Amino acid sequence: MTRRPLPRPQPLDPRSSPPCDRPGPTRRTALLGLPLGVLGAGALASCGPNASSGGEDGDDASLRFTWWGNTDRAATTQQVIDLFVAEHPEIAVSVEPGNIAGYFDKLATSVVAGDEPDVITMGGAYPAEYAARDVLLDLGSVSAQLDLSGMDEVARSNGQVDGTQVAVTTGINAPGMIVNRAVLEAAGVEMPDPESWTWEDFAEAARAVSESSEEGVYGSGTVFTHDSLDLWARQGGQILYTEDGEIGVDVETVASFFAFSKELVDSGASPGAEELVELTDVGPEQTLIGRGAAAFMLTWSSSLTPLADASGEELEIVKVPGESRETGVWLQSSQLYTISARTAAPEAAATFVDFLVNSPEAGKLILTDRGVPAVEAVRQAILPELTDSARREVEYISALGAMELKPTWIGPAGSTAVAEITPRHQSTVLFGDATAQEAAQAWHDEAVAAVAS
Repeated sequence: MTRRPLPRPQPLDPRSSPPCDRPGPTRRTALLGLPLGVLGAGALASCGPNASSGGEDGDDASLRFTWWGNTDRAATTQQVIDLFVAEHPEIAVSVEPGNIAGYFDKLATSVVAGDEPDVITMGGAYPAEYAARDVLLDLGSVSAQLDLSGMDEVARSNGQVDGTQVAVTTGINAPGMIVNRAVLEAAGVEMPDPESWTWEDFAEAARAVSESSEEGVYGSGTVFTHDSLDLWARQGGQILYTEDGEIGVDVETVASFFAFSKELVDSGASPGAEELVELTDVGPEQTLIGRGAAAFMLTWSSSLTPLADASGEELEIVKVPGESRETGVWLQSSQLYTISARTAAPEAAATFVDFLVNSPEAGKLILTDRGVPAVEAVRQAILPELTDSARREVEYISALGAMELKPTWIGPAGSTAVAEITPRHQSTVLFGDATAQEAAQAWHDEAVAAVAS
């Protein structure tokens, strides 16, 4: 029988345009679970008919702002723009929303024509791609209008390419462990201390839940992913991609990750390989934890609310196992605001972006739609407006923001290929077709070649 490798999971967000959209070349694939349960834009025009105007010497300015999203986001975005224009009547803002499916193709075409919008929403590795082609404004040149001093350091650095600030985080989320205490209690299993638990503690608790629950209920309702490997490596003092764009994890670390994945399957702590395949690419309501059939799921913090809504349970989010020994989690930009280097109104554009990320009033409208705000003052301002589960997301991000986390970088061009290589070799271990060591060596050989090409 030909077995299908575990494919990469998609973002766990029921909205048509989730805040953690990261299309195209990405630093990270979405975490449906970790052990871990777990542009070609072509030649760019050197000049072109950019439609922005004014903004110099006190003149009025007209900006074009592009983003992707659903109708709810469109309505919210217009409210925010109306609020901004009321405070800055000298600046007009027109919106160019798009569907995520064709968003970056359209952007590439407009960049080639030299007609890209002034303020551009991006995701994943796109800021690095466009910065390398001198399309994006160095935001240090408009620091008088754009203040990033209140932003979490890691979130701010997510918008830097080769040390230059070319993008601004719209909001952030991070890997976290979602917990359904009702499933634990029904199984008579005590929740380990989330401040100090290890992966061994997690595996033992997950196995105990599976053994003491009815058929179809598991301790770990997760799918193993590419990002799981990065988290595992970070907690072991390594990293998936170095700052120079090379593979920074050795064969032994990859083997230990594959072996742990296999241990969870073999012990019954998580579903078998076939069921894990079926659980990949499903929405919150189809996940085990979304159906009330799992105690744990490691995923993005932004998944807490949709999973809680799907399950009807009061879910919580806690620290990832192993973090008390060495931190491995990171703050991930949900989206990024960038400014065209060819805008006719750079200061006005910077004033607008500053309002989007720093204004508490704008934050009260946006809430967590574009991720948890990366500015603590805005996070505090929106708390009274949030549901209980959304409030837990914000509190979790705030707690991480106060920690000293390891740096992260946009992955090299070959990182997209590595994201496909990981589940393919991992599946050979889960199905028993290769040992963890054999699969890890094969993974390492292919991954090194992918980022070197």
